[in-house]
Amino acid sequence: MNKWRQYRQIERGEFFLIGGDCSQGGKDFNACQFMSKTKLDIPLVYHSRGVAAQMTREIFPIIEKIFDITEIKPMVALETANGGASEMDTLNVLNRLSKYSLFKMPSIGKTESPESKILGYVTSGGTRPILVGDGKNSIDGKIVRIYDKPTIKEMYAFIINKQGKPEAEIGANDDLVMSFNIVWQLYQICKIPDTKLQPAMRIMSPNLDPYSTYV
Repeated sequence: MNKWRQYRQIERGEFFLIGGDCSQGGKDFNACQFMSKTKLDIPLVYHSRGVAAQMTREIFPIIEKIFDITEIKPMVALETANGGASEMDTLNVLNRLSKYSLFKMPSIGKTESPESKILGYVTSGGTRPILVGDGKNSIDGKIVRIYDKPTIKEMYAFIINKQGKPEAEIGANDDLVMSFNIVWQLYQICKIPDTKLQPAMRIMSPNLDPYSTYV
């Protein structure tokens, strides 16, 4: 299975939201869903075993390339667990050219303080039910177009266990499901930037073609 799966060409003027679920290695997967808020679909998915730092190295140039193509800064949020917090800090350091924005989640009870903002999406006992419930509602309502069959397969294997916790059934993974749930939260929270694109005056060079790099 390819770690990069792309289903259509990315276009100028699209606003992308990127939600990621991180792994500590072993049998677990890193996963990122690249959603176009403009077209309400997910044309690009990253899915690979390895540690979270490996995912950061591989998605960083693609995030920058999305900006080069769309000319709109994408918004990025990794779940803070399993190394995601440190990888959000890494992405912050790498963003020297300011080609993307990083999601900042307010701490519960401290929303008025700028210092309370946490880079990434924090999953807790309070936020997980909202995260999972909103994601399920979007699927049940057929709001967003999902092309990726592995993501759909994981959704069918996502259950409520005996303790009442939503998770993957035994032997299955939920990385693609959780990354989808995170990107759906971004969809609900993040507005499309009010960006007036200038008329295109240049021909895209071959290395800006998403198909030449992503897969």
